[in-house]
Amino acid sequence: MWKKEGMTQLHKKLYKVTKRIQQGMTPLYSVAFNFIDDRFYDYFVSAGGNGINMCICLDDGDIFPLHSYTDEDEESFYTASWACDVERNPFVVAGGFNGRIRVINVNDKIVHKTLVGHEGPVNEIRTHPMKPQLVISASKDGSVRLWNIETGICILIFAGTGGHRSEVLSVDFHASDMSRFVSCDMEATTKIWSLTESWKYVEMSFTWMDDPKTFPTQVVQFPVFTASDRSNLLNCNRWYGYNILSKGDACDIRLWQPQLKENSPGEGDFYVRLVYAIPDSYHRIIKFSCDLSMKFVSVGNDKGDIYVWDLKSFPPVLVTVLSHYKSKSLIRQTAMSTDGTTILATSEDGTLWRWDVERP
Repeated sequence: MWKKEGMTQLHKKLYKVTKRIQQGMTPLYSVAFNFIDDRFYDYFVSAGGNGINMCICLDDGDIFPLHSYTDEDEESFYTASWACDVERNPFVVAGGFNGRIRVINVNDKIVHKTLVGHEGPVNEIRTHPMKPQLVISASKDGSVRLWNIETGICILIFAGTGGHRSEVLSVDFHASDMSRFVSCDMEATTKIWSLTESWKYVEMSFTWMDDPKTFPTQVVQFPVFTASDRSNLLNCNRWYGYNILSKGDACDIRLWQPQLKENSPGEGDFYVRLVYAIPDSYHRIIKFSCDLSMKFVSVGNDKGDIYVWDLKSFPPVLVTVLSHYKSKSLIRQTAMSTDGTTILATSEDGTLWRWDVERP
């Protein structure tokens, strides 16, 4: 998996700021490229306050606005993700403080569905990489929900006896195992869940013709893996093969391997394989991102800097640290383009930053 080598020219990347946009005076919480449809790889969405902005990254370094959505109920959006219907029309799915999830048809510029069920703020939404009509949502109410955005059905609720006991901050589908996802919470507990036994309800959600409220939503109470870290919280988890990248309130990202305990079904431990230092990243909500091939990881910090690490090297290699004299506010989230040559960052001061690799 890793190349054992020191710092070389292959690792070094020089980025420059190509665009800086003030999208409002409230914090920007979320930014995401569209990785589910190669026709729209240059599309991205940013979210913060009661607004969602859909844009295109142009080849010349500029940003072209597609559509801006302002929520009529004064929602404060924390998260947004790309999805699509079965005909591959692009959708944006966003949630936040009020617990409702808006599903926006990008072509028609209207709200396709509003998904209601969470009893607390929605902290993160992620889209199934192989069935992009499916999304999962993590909430302050301690639950994770699986939705069909085309039909508006809540298919599964992951909560109960073996569920989270605190606010769920992050979720992520596995890239190649379509039945598996990971979640983490405020008490630094990570859980791996399986959809295998409930997959018939996933299929049923695509053909259900009655009122979505009458769908037989199932509650899944037991994960296949549970382990706790020594940190105070975990705010971002992403799969890396069958290992997991995690960011907590410690100033680093950790790559660890889940290990089930013998004779204790569902209970697990973990083996930390690599640590990527991110100085000055104490804030409880800082989310990192990777390129499509999982070669690089980028993450901001409290001081407005962005760290880029090479995920394929052992020992870990820091590719670059991005800083700018006008970037002094907390970077809440980054988004890397498919090849890692463009990095977007959302800031506490309402600024969206675009960084591009300098061409030779």
